Amino acid sequence: MGKSIQVLQLRHVDAGSCNGCEQELTALGNRFYDMQHSGIDVVASPRHADGLVVTGPVTDTMKRPLMQDWDAVPEPKWLIALGDCAAGCGVFQGAYACYSGVASVRPPDLVIMGCPPLPQDILRQITVWRKTLD
Repeated sequence: MGKSIQVLQLRHVDAGSCNGCEQELTALGNRFYDMQHSGIDVVASPRHADGLVVTGPVTDTMKRPLMQDWDAVPEPKWLIALGDCAAGCGVFQGAYACYSGVASVRPPDLVIMGCPPLPQDILRQITVWRKTLD
């Protein structure tokens, strides 16, 4: 899509999740999964990111910060929904003050299903999807 990516740098946004997806995402940083070896990294600032990886159903209190992070990511940028809640079909959908996932901001470029998804599935799906970006 016009931008060759050596290392895919993602900013993680917890948009009101139960933390199951965060634990699996964190596991990707250990030496068994070693996501950095696969060319994927999680960065602290959206201004340094190629995209956002979002967990949670997008609660009322997290919609604005999510949109601010999204606006701060430079173009071209990608949005990844990690887990069923971010995909709009998790256990919190329809709950008070929930917006049914990242589609409330914009349609995601990649959806990784699971409650929570396994670390090896997250890594595999991002790696396969990433090849389509070059």
